[in-house]
Amino acid sequence: MEFFKIRRDIPFMKNALAFNLISLVTFLAAVFFLFSRGLHLSVEFTGGTLMEVGYSQSADLQAIRSSVDALGLKDVQVQNFGTAQDVLIRMPVQKGTTSGAQSEKVLAALKALDPSATLRRTEFVGPQVGDELATDGLKALACVVVGIMLYLAIRFEWKFAVAAIIANLHDVVIILGFFAFFQWEFSLPVLAAVLAVLGYSVNESVVIFDRIRENFRRYRRMDTQEIIDNAITSTISRTIITHGCTQMMVLSMLLFGGATLHYFALALTIGILFGIYSSVFVAAAIAMWLGIQREDLIKAPIKKDNDPNDPNAGAAV
Repeated sequence: MEFFKIRRDIPFMKNALAFNLISLVTFLAAVFFLFSRGLHLSVEFTGGTLMEVGYSQSADLQAIRSSVDALGLKDVQVQNFGTAQDVLIRMPVQKGTTSGAQSEKVLAALKALDPSATLRRTEFVGPQVGDELATDGLKALACVVVGIMLYLAIRFEWKFAVAAIIANLHDVVIILGFFAFFQWEFSLPVLAAVLAVLGYSVNESVVIFDRIRENFRRYRRMDTQEIIDNAITSTISRTIITHGCTQMMVLSMLLFGGATLHYFALALTIGILFGIYSSVFVAAAIAMWLGIQREDLIKAPIKKDNDPNDPNAGAAV
């Protein structure tokens, strides 16, 4: 299925060096912000108290936030949980007070605001648990990267595997750079979005790589740059359909999903946009710089010594 068909190949690789320099600058800027500002980690990673409060009618989140802020608590997250009557409150660890005392203090303020407020549950996440979650998240990220690299090396060629991993890490680091620069909260849903972007981005790279392999078999007179340009141009319609439909769903979560899905959808939005860019101008270009050629993907047939169709078979040496 195609919305349109471009008859003439677009010379993407002609400006590959310029786009790679832009990618490098963006990547280095993201790394700089990650080290200089760091990520604003959520309660799941840093530890803290989680409260679920129920109301008899739709809860006024803004009034709840104002009531909690008046208690002097910082970095408190207030969001709906499941329904408009259920509210989830996450509070970081505070020195000099226990989790129980902290939750009782907040519940008293909420009851003063609305007597129908009832505490459904309260949980405490210790800093050690948060450290374990952060470690497990990094392990999951490393496993995904290694798995993708092995898959591409087996299916295609090691140059494609290296190019795809660099492109995918480019997307991940830029997402983290955005969260570090704007100090958006980095939570478990955001980590899930980052892992989803890894798989989503490599899918686009695989489509382009597969078309490059087909083109090497089909067009014998084209050089590598022309092969890659043709592969990218011929998959543009598919890219627009796939990413357009996905982005519409993600934008609906971003605009209408509320605070619970906001940063999850935001991370996916950044990842999808940069995933398209990296598949074309990073992955394909790096494969070209690594010297991918027809011989890497198409092995010459081995001629048997006793081939009856070979006129020289059995000839004396």
